[in-house]
Amino acid sequence: MPDEEPDWKRTWKENASAFDRVKSVTMMLTEPQPASWIAEEATVSPNTARDHLRRLIDLGVVMPVDGDGGRRYYPDPLYTRLRDIRGLLDGSTKRQLSERAVELKREIAAWNDEYDADTPDALRERAAADGVGADEAYELVRTASDWELARYRLSLLKNAIENYELWNADRTSITP
Repeated sequence: MPDEEPDWKRTWKENASAFDRVKSVTMMLTEPQPASWIAEEATVSPNTARDHLRRLIDLGVVMPVDGDGGRRYYPDPLYTRLRDIRGLLDGSTKRQLSERAVELKREIAAWNDEYDADTPDALRERAAADGVGADEAYELVRTASDWELARYRLSLLKNAIENYELWNADRTSITP
């Protein structure tokens, strides 16, 4: 008996276009992947995936990465950053953004004090050191990831605050 398609995959195919599935899979990548891998995850043919990936490149959403293993695809970091900043700006005042920035700075300072470390990489190095148990190493690596994410979010908030008036201007009054 051939493998049956899982219900979630059948529902996904029924309710999302091939383009949307390719985009969704690609935007979740943490490392570049070939079109064949993306096609399998998005349940489309490799040719369909390549066609949609070309369109996503043209739209500035995806970047191709050429290497020894052939062409791979990855979310465009600029697109991702601006999308994340837009998400922060939507529905937030400048004061609210500033308050979130202060919270993140406090978290980073607390990790700095608690672990007597200046960077997330210092925690990773400590996790790999001799004599560090698995549980402690896991905690150090997890905190290092949280710290990096906090630094990234803080950088987004800084951009959003610095450009708040420009990026929240009445778009109907902007003329080319």
